Amino acid sequence: MTGVQQFVDNNLERFISELTELLKIPSISTLPENTGDIVKCADFVVERLREAGLNNITVYPTKRHPVVYAEWLELKDAPTVLIYGHYDVQPVDPVELWSTPPFEPVIKDGKIYARGATDDKGQMYMHIKSVETLLKTTGTLPVNVKFLIEGEEEIGSPNLEEFLTQKKEMLKADAVLVSDTALFETGLPTITYGLRGLAYMQVDVEGPNRDLHSGTYGGAVPNPINLLAEMIAKLHDENGKVTIPGFYDDVVQLTQAERDNFKKLNFNLDRYKESIGINDIYGEAGYTTIERAGARPTLDCNGIWGGFAGSGAKTVIPSKAGAKISMRLVPNQDHKKIAELFTKYIYEIAPPALKVTVQDLHGGPAAMVPIDNPVIKAASNAMSKAFGKDTVYTREGGSIPIIASFQRILEAPAVLMGLGLNTENLHSPNEHFDLGNFRLGILCSAYFLQEFGKK
Repeated sequence: MTGVQQFVDNNLERFISELTELLKIPSISTLPENTGDIVKCADFVVERLREAGLNNITVYPTKRHPVVYAEWLELKDAPTVLIYGHYDVQPVDPVELWSTPPFEPVIKDGKIYARGATDDKGQMYMHIKSVETLLKTTGTLPVNVKFLIEGEEEIGSPNLEEFLTQKKEMLKADAVLVSDTALFETGLPTITYGLRGLAYMQVDVEGPNRDLHSGTYGGAVPNPINLLAEMIAKLHDENGKVTIPGFYDDVVQLTQAERDNFKKLNFNLDRYKESIGINDIYGEAGYTTIERAGARPTLDCNGIWGGFAGSGAKTVIPSKAGAKISMRLVPNQDHKKIAELFTKYIYEIAPPALKVTVQDLHGGPAAMVPIDNPVIKAASNAMSKAFGKDTVYTREGGSIPIIASFQRILEAPAVLMGLGLNTENLHSPNEHFDLGNFRLGILCSAYFLQEFGKK
């Protein structure tokens, strides 16, 4: 057993106790009534960073919630790692579906249950404890380290990009380390090397100037719901491909090495279908389910409305209808360009009987770091050492827009070394975090700093 392992195991009970106190703070970033809790949580993080041995710990105000910064810069010729995480959490609704109160942490079967347990307090806290472990066992670190821990991730990090730009020199680093993703499955060390981007749109259509009686007017006037449904149906062809002209022009194709790597994940299709209650899969022809979900661009209708949807019957032809549509994008696709192509195509396929309005609600770029990048190699070696088995690589279908900002503004590659699991109810009632993975995450983080320090 190494000194790092021994220190972690000897202090694990204390680490979990501290995490429990952190999880008690209802730092919900979207609710104004929790602003005081956000400040309290930032202060808690400050104290833990100080106890761990970090220096120059500062709370920077933003237009909404503060950013916590800390550093340890004692090595002149060593690389620098910027560790990013967030201390804010999602709301707890519907609270009646929680088995235990969301801000009264409970440990059951080796898992800690509370809002923020896996997203992202538990994963963020692993890194603070890894730095403490290294400093208290060796008296130094193998690299220079900076921490950037924000309080607005769950509301889209609206002020972080401006902070990165303003503090670019202060935040300068050779790599960015993030734990806000998941293991592919329990016990399997996983590096997420790609995230999809996003273009999120709203389409509103209007027909008659008021709701009409469907008997008196049915068959004689345009029905906005019917016609909007036809427009949405035209956005895919019979092979599941998006029909927007130019949509695939900039897509970076999967390499054979990537496709071979995905096969190593031993994805269980039957278990996948059973877990979400579907009879069969659907998607773009020519790609596996795991490729479609993480490495190919997609288009989905996220919501549709119009007319009468209450209980009972009301026979109307609605005046208006609308839909929200998201497109997940892969590296090299520009979300602004895709939004423009979508808008143009919607107007082209819209029936002349409708008045159509398209809104670009928000978007963000995809992010990817090649598997052979030194930062990925260091993370892979670290996770393999902690888990005792080979690390696998995957691309995540979701989006974390700030990762692309790190790479664009700081010009530093980001490594996503998540220790959560997609089954841990992040953003849902009964969120939890496996404490075995919490322990492994501390080791992974410490080993990563050691591995990266060799470069």
